[in-house]
Amino acid sequence: MTGMSGLRALVTGGASGIGLATARTLAAQGARVAVLDLDPSAAQPPLLGFRADVGDDASVRTAVAAAAAEMGGLDILVNNAGIGAAGTVEDNPDELWHSVLDINVLGIVRTTRAALPYLRRSPSAAVVNTCSIAATAGLPQRALYSASKGAVLSLTLAMAADHVREGIRVNCVNPGTADTPWVGRLLDAADDPDAERAALNARQPMGRLVTADEVAAAIAYLASPAAASVTGTALAVDGGMQGLRLRPAAGS
Repeated sequence: MTGMSGLRALVTGGASGIGLATARTLAAQGARVAVLDLDPSAAQPPLLGFRADVGDDASVRTAVAAAAAEMGGLDILVNNAGIGAAGTVEDNPDELWHSVLDINVLGIVRTTRAALPYLRRSPSAAVVNTCSIAATAGLPQRALYSASKGAVLSLTLAMAADHVREGIRVNCVNPGTADTPWVGRLLDAADDPDAERAALNARQPMGRLVTADEVAAAIAYLASPAAASVTGTALAVDGGMQGLRLRPAAGS
């Protein structure tokens, strides 16, 4: 597919998981793609790798400027970098709250702020934020993570309103539990990883985890000219977890 031929994209957290799948999908559809990551070494050609810490404004500004210079501009920004946390409001200290909110929310602010001057010069400007089912459904043991993703959802809507008249579309994707390295680490830390994986599979009506490639396909759609009239939207990629209420299966 070459539906993004000539477009230039930047993906944060693009060296693993959903970010890497997104970078590869955009490149396969014809875009030139730069990856920002703490360790961009997994971003092999044709991807361009730039080291950046979304928790540090100077780092972000330097990397965004370098990527835009290398590609000759910027049309698409995918704000994917983020970190997780488990626990109730009792379990996480203030320091962890500050850290997660800083990366998951202010990380989007820093990267978008640095990218806006380039996006304003694009006739096909789009921003896609990686949000989560945690923004719209109450999940156990995810108080901090859910709070950060709820902020991402609200931020997406506000950004869409702020920049629509500049020709910049802003949307987000809300993945369900995805089969990514981060979820893999959570499973490895569980007392019974197999039972925990089975429980996560069963939580989603389709009976399995979402794949990184499925989320990437949704991001690519929202970023593409095919979605030229789509802004201020949250696209769920969650196996029906948010909207479906199934009756128990027979015999269960």
